[in-house]
Amino acid sequence: MTESKRATRIARYHARARERGVNPIVYWVTRAIIQPFFHLYFRLSRIGREHIPETGPVIFAANHRSFLDPFIMGVCSRRPIYYVAKREIFANPLVAWFVSSLGAFPVHRGAGDADMLETAKAILERGDCVLMFPEGTRTRPGALGRPKRGVGRLALETGAPVVPVAMIGTEAVRKGWMIRPHKIRVRIGRALTFPKVETVSPQLAGAVTDRIWPNVMLQWEWLGGLPPLRRAAVVGTGQRATSLVEALRRAKIEVDQVGADTADHSRHDLVVFAVSGEELPAAVEAHAVRIAPRTGVLVASDGVLPTSYVAEHIPAWAMAALAGDDELERGASVALATDNEAFSRQVGDALSAAGLKVTKTTLADFQPGRFARAEKAGAGQAA
Repeated sequence: MTESKRATRIARYHARARERGVNPIVYWVTRAIIQPFFHLYFRLSRIGREHIPETGPVIFAANHRSFLDPFIMGVCSRRPIYYVAKREIFANPLVAWFVSSLGAFPVHRGAGDADMLETAKAILERGDCVLMFPEGTRTRPGALGRPKRGVGRLALETGAPVVPVAMIGTEAVRKGWMIRPHKIRVRIGRALTFPKVETVSPQLAGAVTDRIWPNVMLQWEWLGGLPPLRRAAVVGTGQRATSLVEALRRAKIEVDQVGADTADHSRHDLVVFAVSGEELPAAVEAHAVRIAPRTGVLVASDGVLPTSYVAEHIPAWAMAALAGDDELERGASVALATDNEAFSRQVGDALSAAGLKVTKTTLADFQPGRFARAEKAGAGQAA
C-alpha cells in the first residue's frame, strides 16, 4: 500500500470517529457478550464507578498493560468510550472496521499526531468519552511508565474533566495466543477539572499531566501495583556508597546514607548494600531485621559472596546485584543482574534517569568480582 493510500484510509477512520461514532449494533452486541465473560473468566472487579460522570465529556486517563485494557474500560462505563489505538492495527480492513465500530481511532505513536488530538477534541465537544493511555504504549512489567503530555494538553484545550483509572492483572492474561483466567481489578478515582485554555504551551501541558498522573498512580498502588522508587537507603560510607547516593539523587530519589549500624528501613523502597565483601555479612546481619518484605535490595559489593546469601537473610520481594565503576558520573557504565523482570525495569529506569549506561543480565550470568569491572557481568540487554 502506498503512503497516500495509507493516509487516506487513516483519514477515513478519523472522520468516522468524529462524525458518526460507534456502530451501535456492533458496540452493544459486543459488550453484551464480553461483559459476562469478563466477570466470570477474569473475575473482574470494578471499584469507583460512581466517580464516572453520567453526562458530558470525559477524559479517562489510564495505565496501559495489555491489548485488553480498552475492552475492560468499555465495560466499566455505561456510555461508549472512544480510545486511541496504534495505526498499525488499521492496516487490516476487517480488524479496522471492527475496532472503529467499537470506538477506536488511530494514532501515530512516537510523533506529535495532530489528527489524533483533533479527533479526540471533536468527540469531547459532542459530549462523549475518550480513553487515553498517557504512557503512550504498553508498559510492563514493574511500576508505571512516564506519561506524555498529550493528556494534559487535551484537558486544557477542551475543559473536559479527567478521570484517573488504574487496571491491574490484564498483563497476565495472555501467554502467546492463549488467554488465561486471571483476576483483573479496576479502580476509578474522582474526576479532576482544569480550566479551558485557548493556547496551551508544552510547559503548561506537562504541568497538568504531572497533576493527573499521580492520581493514576494512587489508584495503581491502592490495587497493589508496584510503586516507583521514591526513597532509598545506601548502606556504606566509602566512595562507592557516596557515588551511588549521588547517582540516585540525580534520578530524583530521596536517599539516606547509613553506616553499618542498624537503621530504620520502614520508609525505604530500596536498600543498597555498597560495602566491601568482608563487611557485607555484618552489614546484612545489622540491617536485615529492619527491611520490610515490600522493599527491594540491591547488592553493590566487590566480594564473592553470592546474592543468594543476602536473599537467605533478608525477606525482600526482589534482589539484584550491581557492578560498575566506583565513580558513577553521568555516562558511566553499570551492569544490573536480577531474575525479577519488574525489579530490573524499576531499578534500571532509576539508574538510566541518573545518566548511567545500564546493561542488564541475569544472576546466573553475573560474574562477581571487582566492582570496577562492569563489563565482566556478561552480555546483557541494554536498558
